[in-house]
Amino acid sequence: MAAPSVSVQGVIEPLNSCLTKLGFEVYPLKVGWYNSVLSPSFHLPYHDETLAVVVLSTPAMFDQAFLPFLEQRGVQRPSDPIDQCVQHCVSTAVQRVREETSPELKVDVRYDYELLPSRKPKFLAQTAAHVSGAAFYYQQSVVTDQPWAGKQKMFGVCIHPRLGGWFAIRALLVFEGVTVGSELVQPAPPDCVPSREDRIKLLEAFNFHWQDWSYRDIIPSEQIYSERQKEYFSTPPAQRLTLLTTWGFFPKDDAQPNLSPHTQSQANGHG
Repeated sequence: MAAPSVSVQGVIEPLNSCLTKLGFEVYPLKVGWYNSVLSPSFHLPYHDETLAVVVLSTPAMFDQAFLPFLEQRGVQRPSDPIDQCVQHCVSTAVQRVREETSPELKVDVRYDYELLPSRKPKFLAQTAAHVSGAAFYYQQSVVTDQPWAGKQKMFGVCIHPRLGGWFAIRALLVFEGVTVGSELVQPAPPDCVPSREDRIKLLEAFNFHWQDWSYRDIIPSEQIYSERQKEYFSTPPAQRLTLLTTWGFFPKDDAQPNLSPHTQSQANGHG
């Protein structure tokens, strides 16, 4: 359904009013920016001028959203607790946008953990963050004279200009029928790791030593995860409800959850 009266600010302001205080950041983009850098098999099925928003979580989200969510609402097994918290926060924010714009507004919400029937992700989170200007996506291709060329495939990682690697990309919201024109100009993501040496250091730390958190400190950060937050994300997903039980959030008889295969397979967590 077309929503010609809905503006970029009409979407961003209520999202910010709900999410910023909970430790999230939101960045608008056009679907065309995203589709233009991907093969057709990964394209979003919307007009190039359709408004979308990528949602990031900062270190503050853990204390400002996640722990209060556990205290007030608890979790529903077998889903991942962080996923449930993010879904609740995003759904509440989307409802606020509808209340302030149009109750008929359709929003395609895609979370970072969701897969299509083809087993492809519902959106490529790091690409969305890059094209929105939120964070620079450092891939193997940005390193000149690669020391690993022909030897090793290096997975890429986004670095935020203020948070370094201490953040996560949580969701993409596509506002169906809301098209934007020249008022939304594509920003360049800040290249905060410009040197070849540091890019090599970053990719090697991310690919070979991601468990020690060192890649997140490639640049100075305004915020980093607390020790409790590090403990949570370092704990295998299948054991996280047990950890939360030791922290006093659940009765001890809830300490052995029957987690879904999806949750059990998240060895790297969402942190």
